[in-house]
Amino acid sequence: MISVKLNPKYEKTLQILLIILTYIMIIFRFLSNEKGRVSPDSIRYLRQSEMFPIIDNTTAPLGYPLFIKFFTIFGFDDFWSSKLVGLLAYTFILIFAYKRKFYFKELMISSALFSFVSILSYTMSEALTLPFVILFFFTASQIIKNRISQTQGIFYLTLVLILLLNIRYSALFFCVGSLVFGLMKIGKHYWKSFAISSFLGVGFYGLYKVTFIDYFNKDYINQSLEFSLKSTPTFLLELFQGLTTTFNPFIHMADPNGGIINYGIYGMGILTIVAVLFLFIKTKISEAEQFIIIVSIICIICSFLIQYVYPVNAIDYRLLAPFSMGIWMVFFRKIFQIFDDTTYAIAFMSLATGFVFSWLSKGDYLENRKAITQFLKEEKMMDKELKFFMKDQMDNDGQTAELISTVNPRIYITFKPSDTLKKDVLTRYKVEQKINIKKNNYQ
Repeated sequence: MISVKLNPKYEKTLQILLIILTYIMIIFRFLSNEKGRVSPDSIRYLRQSEMFPIIDNTTAPLGYPLFIKFFTIFGFDDFWSSKLVGLLAYTFILIFAYKRKFYFKELMISSALFSFVSILSYTMSEALTLPFVILFFFTASQIIKNRISQTQGIFYLTLVLILLLNIRYSALFFCVGSLVFGLMKIGKHYWKSFAISSFLGVGFYGLYKVTFIDYFNKDYINQSLEFSLKSTPTFLLELFQGLTTTFNPFIHMADPNGGIINYGIYGMGILTIVAVLFLFIKTKISEAEQFIIIVSIICIICSFLIQYVYPVNAIDYRLLAPFSMGIWMVFFRKIFQIFDDTTYAIAFMSLATGFVFSWLSKGDYLENRKAITQFLKEEKMMDKELKFFMKDQMDNDGQTAELISTVNPRIYITFKPSDTLKKDVLTRYKVEQKINIKKNNYQ
């Protein structure tokens, strides 16, 4: 790359263009997907929002569903509210970073990476987590730079950790990371702020479990904690694949069937990780940057270790998004120091790659939504509680259920084959024999 320093006027124009294109890509990303960028977990979030204040699920905190519920007040349904949450999360990151002069250019580029565009367009809680992760890092930097008192630091950092825990339980990893950093810096003026805040964050989770989770589901821990049947080599392979796709600035997914294209995808990720390590070792890292890097790495390690006792999806860009954002921030700051405004090219190239990928997908959510709405109205199921049969969690038939959930979130999944004999239990065949759903031809 060649170092180029733009005139401030031209740089501002470039930034505005980048922001506009990122907004367009976030919207295009879910509209060009055949089911609107939802997943089995999205069904639970949408149903939680739709049914609140009835609580039928404690496997995820209430933060994200309540944000969705809030925007339904303004006339949006649960699906469109979830997309608004993603767009507003991106907007908050930009405005906060700009107003506070906190990694504004770096966050602008990070958010434009195709992986984060995919996160912000996804009906999943990671989109809402990102703004609070930025608040967490900002608060920590204020503590380290001694710009707020110890009491204020403990209060604000604990508050942010509690907010994060109300969105994703994996925010406990931020508590662990903050504690480790504080213990590493014993003797510094700020170490107690991080240690105390971490204990208070964990304490809040314990209280939350006793007063909320146990009240609605006494067997939550017994149902959730189980030793994994996967071997360590399998976990390490998944970690390698997850890290190399997460830190690939252009493509964040690999072909599950293998193939030569994966060598390029993983190879680009490896090169990026090597570049990150090189710059972090060879350049001066401030104490605030040390906090961001150390906490991010510890969170990634915790994400790996938790798999041994808690069943989660294989590590990928989505699970690592809240923990990779900080590393991208610091990395792009170092890139800016070397290549100046040429760094913006990475964001534009990533958006271009994302556009090509999304265009090739050839999905049409709006058309499919229209078809599924017509089906539900004709079957008089628009406002009913539904059941949908799937063979297992990996069954592709579940994509039809996910599409239905964007119109009627009151849908539950059943795995009992005998249920298919019931008239009120839907299957992919029952739905698609009556309507045509346009599928993604580029899986």
